Amino acid sequence: MISRLILAATAMVLPSVVQAQAYQCSAPASVERVRPDLPSASQPKRDIPIGSYTLAITWAPQYCRDNGGRAGSTFQCGAGNRFGFTLHGLWPDGVGKDWPQYCRDAGFVPPPVIRAHLCTTPSAQLLQHEWAKHGTCMPGYRPAKYFNQSAGLYGKLRYPDMDALSRTSMTAGRFAAAMARANPGLKPDMMRVTATKQGWLDEVWICLDRRFRYRRCPVHQGGLAPTAPLQIWRGGR
Repeated sequence: MISRLILAATAMVLPSVVQAQAYQCSAPASVERVRPDLPSASQPKRDIPIGSYTLAITWAPQYCRDNGGRAGSTFQCGAGNRFGFTLHGLWPDGVGKDWPQYCRDAGFVPPPVIRAHLCTTPSAQLLQHEWAKHGTCMPGYRPAKYFNQSAGLYGKLRYPDMDALSRTSMTAGRFAAAMARANPGLKPDMMRVTATKQGWLDEVWICLDRRFRYRRCPVHQGGLAPTAPLQIWRGGR
């Protein structure tokens, strides 16, 4: 109830911000038990210096369109909650093409920390994964500090009118330009837009320097070409 009241109060001040983040979210009284997230042969431990960061955000309507029936998606895609952009995670990048991951033993993220961030990253298991794979590579960070840092960066983002954009002819470059106009200091070449194989908006990766300031993305980071067609799924709206 408190979460809904806070969102309602914020909506009167910043309607476009709430519209693009959490339309409605109530954190549960208890959180699901998470599984260990460990390195593997395909995702090995890689402890290398940090050169920069990526802040990844996910367009939840598309995620739920593709994954709403999967185990673990109920909180995000059902249970009365509705989201716009959610926080995927804060990822340390390396100096070159490789990036650090699974740098040290993670342990479990404490349930109070998970609950505090479920309306930002609406999956307990994803929170465990982000800490294990990415947060453990940030020296001096514990789970609470890592998620507070990433949530703080995410909370500063502003968004264009996603409903209006979804009803127009769109390219990745036009979408990046619209995001840049909504965020002073952020330029189109400081983000990468990703899409599904069918061309629907999936994620936005925002490039940051070691002090968490916006920076131009490296060429090797990928993403769609600016001229690539892009569609935006609105969900039931």
